[in-house]
Amino acid sequence: MFFLRKSVTMPKMSESLPGRDEAIPTAKEHFVLKTPLKGPYPDDAKQALFGMGCFWGAERMFWKLDGVFTTAVGYAGGFTPNPTYEEVCSGQTGHNEVVLVVYKPEEIPLQALLKVFWEGHDPTQGMRQGNDVGTQYRSGVYLAGAQDREAAETSRVLYQKQLAKAARGTITTEILDAPAFYFAEAYHQQYLAKNPSGYCGLGGTGVSCPIGTGIASA
Repeated sequence: MFFLRKSVTMPKMSESLPGRDEAIPTAKEHFVLKTPLKGPYPDDAKQALFGMGCFWGAERMFWKLDGVFTTAVGYAGGFTPNPTYEEVCSGQTGHNEVVLVVYKPEEIPLQALLKVFWEGHDPTQGMRQGNDVGTQYRSGVYLAGAQDREAAETSRVLYQKQLAKAARGTITTEILDAPAFYFAEAYHQQYLAKNPSGYCGLGGTGVSCPIGTGIASA
């Protein structure tokens, strides 16, 4: 996203930027949903983090879903505390551009979010997404709780089978415990709602994910 970097190797913790103790200022309210970005969140809500490449377009996919309370873009999976966008794009923080999705599982299950995730980008490209190259564009799912991670891993197996049938590549998505999440700067939040003609480099594989359709072993 305008700060294209070619770093495709994760830095070591000893090589990462120092960051800062204080959080980067961000928006208070979701531009579209009018819900609080940082909470408080409903007691019955859960959280998930998705890395799909450029987080502008990825966030838009999720805020449109019924049952999603709020979304926010930010940085996760690296070493540098409270990084700036420019620092993340340098490749020296180890962070991924991710979308925080706060959702109500009674209204929209995790499986529905995972279907959007798999179909919304190409999870076979390693440290890139289309023309966006760098460690911050890697595919990733970050969840709290063994049950949710198992659901994500199961969905990865199912989608890999479909990709193989379509002669596509091998999934490189990392599925990990939810790490610290740092909210991105205010201008990144809901960027494509504020700038409808803004850049979005995401593109899926065109292969449907069978999760939630009953096709468990097809």
